[in-house]
Amino acid sequence: MADSELKSWGFRFAAAVMLLFFVSILVAPVSLAAGPIVDWNDDGVGVWRIDPATGNWVDLPAESPVSQKRYKYEMLCIVNDRNDVDSACVTRARCNEGENGRPVRWFDQFTFSDSDVWQRIEPDRCLYSEKPTDVLEKIAAQIQSKFEQLPITPAVSGIQPFPHTLRGAETNFYAEASEQAFTVDMLGQKVVIKAEPVEYRWDYGDGATLGPGPTMGGPLPEERWGEKTRTSHAYAGTDDYWVVLTTTFRGTYSVNGGPDMPIPGTGQFASPSQKVSVWRSITRNYADNCIVNPRGEGCPGVP
Repeated sequence: MADSELKSWGFRFAAAVMLLFFVSILVAPVSLAAGPIVDWNDDGVGVWRIDPATGNWVDLPAESPVSQKRYKYEMLCIVNDRNDVDSACVTRARCNEGENGRPVRWFDQFTFSDSDVWQRIEPDRCLYSEKPTDVLEKIAAQIQSKFEQLPITPAVSGIQPFPHTLRGAETNFYAEASEQAFTVDMLGQKVVIKAEPVEYRWDYGDGATLGPGPTMGGPLPEERWGEKTRTSHAYAGTDDYWVVLTTTFRGTYSVNGGPDMPIPGTGQFASPSQKVSVWRSITRNYADNCIVNPRGEGCPGVP
């Protein structure tokens, strides 16, 4: 076989392998455990991938979370071509969280998809504005700033033992946090924002820090105080130290009862500082028998 024929055959084989690989991406179910899922453009450059930590699509090479889908909806309870409404159907839908609530069915598809197929989002929802999609882009541009301004309650830092601990002993720190939801008005639309705690950072007050990371720790029973944990810290000196816990929250938002969409960035919220007093311990050995010699050193009542 001539070199030119060999090269041509090799090129066709490589192209066939790439085509098979590309088709397999389109038809295979998404499995985060199977490795990185990447979407490729016409030039063979990866432009999207699934972040295994969040399950969200992120853009390459910046790899920042973005709104990777577009949305549309259909009105339900319509009975004819004149768009007359079945009042009994609307009543059953119970769209009573706001004025003029209407039941709708939402659909989505990836923004980089050329398909005409839209995927249904379940369950059906209620809509309180006739044209919510008209302001989605404007809200998306402002949502990160709004998210950072929310009165999100940061995690509470648990400390064991508290307020006093011993020098050289392991002091257990842990965070107590929960998801929070807020309803705000943006551009005349009802927007529900949810904030989920995802990372924690401790500043122990003596120059040592831990995180940020996903480990929030947990309380120990009193008989186990002093054990080393993934979030514990041992102070080398005696003093009063101010401990600060900072919690990172990730958010989603929905407009007028629409589907939840990711907020691109995150927000950091610090808990009020807590004072930990670190004491030193002194160990002494005594040889006196307090029954025989009640005045012996170390016996009760003897200074």
